[in-house]
Amino acid sequence: MSSARLSIPIAKPWIGEPEAAAASRVILSGWVTQGPEVAAFETEFATAVGSPHACAVSSCTTALHLALVALDVGPGDEVIVPSHSYIATANVIRYVGATPVFVDIEPGTFNIDPVRIREALTTKTRVILCVHQVGMPCDLAAIISIAEEHGLRVIEDAACAVGSEVRLRDEWQHVGSPAGDVACFSFHPRKVVTTGDGGMLTTADPKLDAKFRLLRQHGMSVPDTVRHGASQVIFESYETTGFNYRLTDIQAAVGREQLKRLPEMIKRRRALAANYAEGLAGLPGLELPVEPDWCRSNWQSYCVVLPERCGQREVMQRLLDEGISTRRGIMCAHREPAYAEHPLPHPLHASVHAQEHGVLLPLYHEMGDGDQQRVVDALRLALD
Repeated sequence: MSSARLSIPIAKPWIGEPEAAAASRVILSGWVTQGPEVAAFETEFATAVGSPHACAVSSCTTALHLALVALDVGPGDEVIVPSHSYIATANVIRYVGATPVFVDIEPGTFNIDPVRIREALTTKTRVILCVHQVGMPCDLAAIISIAEEHGLRVIEDAACAVGSEVRLRDEWQHVGSPAGDVACFSFHPRKVVTTGDGGMLTTADPKLDAKFRLLRQHGMSVPDTVRHGASQVIFESYETTGFNYRLTDIQAAVGREQLKRLPEMIKRRRALAANYAEGLAGLPGLELPVEPDWCRSNWQSYCVVLPERCGQREVMQRLLDEGISTRRGIMCAHREPAYAEHPLPHPLHASVHAQEHGVLLPLYHEMGDGDQQRVVDALRLALD
């Protein structure tokens, strides 16, 4: 690799002076913890995704945890979930003492297979925790149909999916409207919208939203904003065992600026995905991601599946030697030591294949067409 050639990262947040100015404004205001900026961010996020309610928290992991707690999921309950996801998706089920029941994915979309969900149902099943993997919406219509048929709740792990859309009942809607009971988002730097870290829960149920708000702040009966703005002394009480899952006003101010960029970011990422699809078409044995006609991905990541003849590590190393960063296919929780003793009543062949042969290619808003062509050319050579 020539030292003159700049490295192409796997991802890069589109963040700059507007976000820096917003953070500075909040810092200089003196109110930096959860407060008016968080409230404004929640309102603007709810509007952006078309949800009646949005509650900001410290991460998507804490959002998923609160969703399960608010739905009263606990010991003796089973939650159907893909193993093919970041390990936090499975871990939160253990947090509440419930049992993750891993099911396989559809190869083209990397999302949970509704057919496998039906096979995994038992009398202990309480929740379907589906994942919109790398921004590609899962088959919500089929999942919600199963949930309604069997009286189950649906939680959407929408960590990667802000700005993605899905067609339900012949109408397009944003992921997070939500279609299920709760949708949970991430604002980690690898995601399309970032606040450094952070999360959001959206729901159409005002009672669930009230639970989220109570639980995220230690179960405190009176929010800080109310207590500090009151003309009379107020003593708070603690209604239940809660958590410290708050987002700061500094992060929220950054998030508000990021939301302004969202439409442009989605437009650019979709153009980059289309470029990859065109440039990589026809490469023998290479499988490209599938976007069903009932969804529109935000293309948070672009994952290809290598031909069987190609070693994953070898291909990734050849790209790295050309200054191009990649990541292996999405992990499978059941293959990690933390789940070594976890029972696996259902085969997970597609999940394992996607992890062992999948490669995530660089994709970020400011990626130039020339850099993308470098990736395409380098991958073409690596597959020879």
